[in-house]
Amino acid sequence: MKLWDKGGTPDEHMDRFTVGNDRELDQVLVGYDVMASRAHAEMLGKIGILDPGETRAILRELDRIAEEIRAESFPIEAPFEDMHSKIEYELTRRLGEAGKKIHTARSRNDQVLVALQLFLKDELVGFRDRIRTLFDLLMALAEEHRDILLPGYTHLQVAMPSSFGLWFSAYAETFIDDVHLLRAAYRVADQNPLGSAAGYGSSFPVDRAFTTARMGFETQKFNVVAAQMGRGKVERTTAMGLASVAGTLSRMAMDICLFMSQNFGFLSFPDSLTTGSSIMPHKKNPDLFELVRAKCNILQGLPNQLALLTTNLPSGYHRDLQLTKALLLPAIEDLKACLEITTTSLRSVRVNRNILDDPRYDYLFSVDALNALVQEGMPFREAYKEMASLIESGNFRPEKKVKHTHQGSLGNLCLQEIRLKMEAAWPPAIPG
Repeated sequence: MKLWDKGGTPDEHMDRFTVGNDRELDQVLVGYDVMASRAHAEMLGKIGILDPGETRAILRELDRIAEEIRAESFPIEAPFEDMHSKIEYELTRRLGEAGKKIHTARSRNDQVLVALQLFLKDELVGFRDRIRTLFDLLMALAEEHRDILLPGYTHLQVAMPSSFGLWFSAYAETFIDDVHLLRAAYRVADQNPLGSAAGYGSSFPVDRAFTTARMGFETQKFNVVAAQMGRGKVERTTAMGLASVAGTLSRMAMDICLFMSQNFGFLSFPDSLTTGSSIMPHKKNPDLFELVRAKCNILQGLPNQLALLTTNLPSGYHRDLQLTKALLLPAIEDLKACLEITTTSLRSVRVNRNILDDPRYDYLFSVDALNALVQEGMPFREAYKEMASLIESGNFRPEKKVKHTHQGSLGNLCLQEIRLKMEAAWPPAIPG
C-alpha cells in the first residue's frame, strides 16, 4: 500500500530504490507516528471531520496498535512503503470507512516530521540522563582519587603536576558543555510541525494549538513553510549535540588508551575488559576504548554529512530528506552504546597511586620551584634562568609537594561548583 497510489503499478526497481531501508528505520519511529495520529484524530473529531463514534473507534484501534508495537508484533512488511501506509491500512482494515479518514488534513511530510521530532525529544532526554550517570561516576572517581598525582603533558612532553582528581573532573565538566548543546537541540525539536501538511497548510480548519498541547510540545512551528523547512535542520542540530558528546568521549578514550600502555601505566582495567593477541600471550589490549574512539570519531562527521545532504535545497519538501533518517538513527544507537560501555568500564578502573616515584617525572615540579623563587622576591625572568641552569647541570632536586590553591587547581577542585553547574545545565525535572 502506498498513500500516493492512484491505481497504477510502479516500476519494481524504482519502488525498491525509492523505499530503500525506510521500513526498517520506521520500526524505530512507528510508535511516535501512532502518538501523533492519536492527537490528529482527536483534533479531527474536535473540528467535526470525524463524528464521536468514529473518533472513539480510531483512538481505540490506535491504542491497540501501540500495544502491538510495544510487543514487537507490528511489522512493516514489504507491501507497505512506510509506517504511515501500514498504520492507515490497519485502521481501514479494522474500521472500514472511518479508517480512510485518518489522513484528512495532513501529509506524509508533516507526519514524518512530527514523529521524528517526538522521537528526538525522547532520545535527547535519554542522552542527558546517560551523560548524567557518567558525570556522576566521573565526579565520584575525582573525589576518591583527588590527591593521587599523575603527570600533566603539553606537546606530549612531561609538563606539570596533574592529578586523577583533575583528570576525572575535567571530563565531567566538559560533558556539561555537551549537555548545553543537547538541550538546544531539544528546544529546536520541541516545536510542533503537525498541521503544516505538505508544507503549505490546509484548507481544513485544523486546530494546531490543540495537537501541540496533546503531544506535549512547548510550542508549534507557526509558519507552515518554516515547519517543513525544519526537516533536515532538526536532524543537523541534533547531530551537532551528538557530535559534541562524541568528541568528549573520543578524547577520553584516547587518554585511556595512552594511560593503559606500558610506557605510561597510569591506570588499568580487569582482564575481562581487555582483549588478547593471537600470538602474543602477554597482551592486554584496550580494544574497547579504541572502538569507542573510532565510533565517536565517525560520529563527529555526522553534522557535515547532514549538511552536505541538505545544502542548497530550496524551500519545500524534497525526497533527498528521506536519507536523513538513515544517517541519524544508527548514529544515535552507536553513541548510546559508546556512553554505556564507557560508563560500565569506568566503574572498574584501577589507578596507579605511585606514578611520580619514577624519576622521569621529577621535572614536573620545576615550575613550582621557579614560582617559589619568585614568591621569595626574585624577578620571574631571573628565576626562570636559574631554574633552567639547575636543570641543565643536573642539579635540580624537586620537592614533590604541590601547593596549588586557586579555584579549579590541584588543591581546590571545585567539585561542588561543577555539580551545581551540571544541575543548572539541564535539570532532570525540566524536559527541555
